[in-house]
Amino acid sequence: MQINQSNIFPIMGDWLVSENSIKLDFSNQNADLLKLDMQSTQNFNDYVFGFLEQKEKKYGHGGYLENRMIYQRSTHFQQGESRCMHLGVDVWCEAFHPLYAPLDAKVHSFADNNNFGDYGPTIILEHELNNEKFYTLYGHLSRASLENLAIGDHIKKGRKFSELGPFPENGDWPPHLHFQLISDIKDLKGDFPGVCAPSELEQFKLLCPDPNVFIIGDS
Repeated sequence: MQINQSNIFPIMGDWLVSENSIKLDFSNQNADLLKLDMQSTQNFNDYVFGFLEQKEKKYGHGGYLENRMIYQRSTHFQQGESRCMHLGVDVWCEAFHPLYAPLDAKVHSFADNNNFGDYGPTIILEHELNNEKFYTLYGHLSRASLENLAIGDHIKKGRKFSELGPFPENGDWPPHLHFQLISDIKDLKGDFPGVCAPSELEQFKLLCPDPNVFIIGDS
C-alpha cells in the first residue's frame, strides 16, 4: 500500500513533529512502568500527562509493533496466548481533542466496545485511493462521536468527524487515539484486533501496515 503524505490531511489537525510531540515507550524496557499501578487509570493518566507536561509537549506518540506490557492491566488481552504486540499507533492527548478525516471517506462501521481496556467508542472509515480500498480505525473516542452517525455517511477530507474520549468511557485509558491502517477488514464491523499475540504478528503485519505516514510529519 503506497500512500503519499502530501495527499493526507493530518488527523490531529497538526502533524506530529519534534517541536510538539515526543515518543512514549510502553514496552517492558520502560522501568517506570514496573513501579506504576496500571489497574488505576487515574495513576496511569497522571504518569502519561505528567511526562508530557515535564517535556513541554502537546502530544505523545508511538507504539507500532511495540511489545507492550501495559496490556497486562486487562483480562481482555489475556485470553489464550497473551496479546501484547501493538498493531496501530497511539497519540496521547487531552480528551475531546478533535479528529479530522485524513482522506475522503465513508463510514464503514462503528461500535462502543465497552470493556475495560478495550477500544471504547470506535469508528472505522473506508477509503479508496488509486483504485485500492483500505480502512482506517479510530479507537478510544467519546461516546458523543457515535451520535448522529450512520453507516455509509460520506466524510470529506479535512472534516472533523470525532473526538478523543475521557476515561472511563474510552475503554478506561488515559485519553489517546488508537489509529490503525487496515488493508483487509474481513467481515468485521466496528472492531478489529489492535493487539495480537507474538505468534500472529507476521500475518497481522500484512493486514495492518505502518500507519505513521498519517500521523508523523516530515520535519
